[in-house]
Amino acid sequence: MNYSFLRPILRPARMALLIGTLALAACSQGGLNGDDVGAGASGIGSGGAGDPTSPAYFNSVVGDRVLFAVDQSTISSSAQVVLAGQAQWLLANPEFTALIEGHADEQGTREYNLALGARRAASVREYLVSQGVPDSRLRTISYGKERPLQICSNEACYSQNRRSVTVISAGAGV
Repeated sequence: MNYSFLRPILRPARMALLIGTLALAACSQGGLNGDDVGAGASGIGSGGAGDPTSPAYFNSVVGDRVLFAVDQSTISSSAQVVLAGQAQWLLANPEFTALIEGHADEQGTREYNLALGARRAASVREYLVSQGVPDSRLRTISYGKERPLQICSNEACYSQNRRSVTVISAGAGV
């Protein structure tokens, strides 16, 4: 069978995969020029996943994401546990700020999913603020359905894409 009709679809996907791989390789080598950049350069949280003040610890131990039900932006009880941990970590590490990303699954229109992602990010922000995290250290953005973790047309994939991700960074400005 001739699959040449897939070339226009696969070529950008391969290019994105290559760029992503190169970017990750550069990050793991300490930056594009081999110098230290980011949180580790300032000595903040440079200890990896074993260091409770590090971004790696935040991502892997505390948890950087929470999931949502279909068409919902309410915080579930399991999400509250993760967000309480995020709030404690942020309060204990005031040199970090957070960008809260809102995401949606592939179902629905682009506009609807952007709005839903914005509501999800706002819910997470409101929860973190209710736990004492200063609002000035938090920022939100919605990606809607534009950045799926999983790509397939079933509930297992959809459920992973209905999420909010808290991305932390060192520095006072958000």
